[in-house]
Amino acid sequence: MSVHRPVIGISAYAEDARWGVWDLPACLLPQNYVDQVAAAGGAPVMLPPVPGAQAAVGRLDGLIISGGPDIEPARYGALRGPATTIVRPGRDEAEIAFFLAALEAGVPVLGICRGMQLMNVALGGTLIQHLPDVVASEVHSPTPGTMAEHAVTIGEAGSRSRLAEILGVGTRAVPTHHHQGVDQLGNGLVATAWAEDGTIEAIELRDRFALGVQWHPESGYDSALFRALVQTAALPTR
Repeated sequence: MSVHRPVIGISAYAEDARWGVWDLPACLLPQNYVDQVAAAGGAPVMLPPVPGAQAAVGRLDGLIISGGPDIEPARYGALRGPATTIVRPGRDEAEIAFFLAALEAGVPVLGICRGMQLMNVALGGTLIQHLPDVVASEVHSPTPGTMAEHAVTIGEAGSRSRLAEILGVGTRAVPTHHHQGVDQLGNGLVATAWAEDGTIEAIELRDRFALGVQWHPESGYDSALFRALVQTAALPTR
């Protein structure tokens, strides 16, 4: 007997990669993204960052916009600062198209780290190009290639959000690795979690499941966000 699993698209990286005797451009994802979706009851599929791939979004049950390198500052009307590192303009273009297609089709969205920033930029928001210049700390990514951990506070007194419904109001430790962050919020977005230094750690649209978190839940032990996305994706009407 087959069991229906909601199909969850995950935006893929476009990077040079090596395997066996090969060294070639590749579309890839860290394994923990697909493992988390599968463990939550979804069927993960990769979405390559190529023109036209947004046509697949309307056939999905859910969308994850994954982490990765910096977004091209020109996307939010800024000059490139000295601390902005690798950019992938083609991936920016593709993921903005994925996100807008998901909004149009009513497909639930979870943005992770860069994915949250991408959601903000797609709706007209801006980014802080290098958080240490603003918060005077490396707490968000102290060690290259390694996840750090810091506290985030979800919700405010008298305020509820989808994030609070999933994780609860209060403070929790989360895995983190980023040097950029949300500055001005995009149209319709509200902030629903913050770091101790005031950095926005979660954003969402109130009228649908379109939620972004600045941390990396795929690298943690709490799979609640993935379960919530898959459960929403499984609903007959979203």
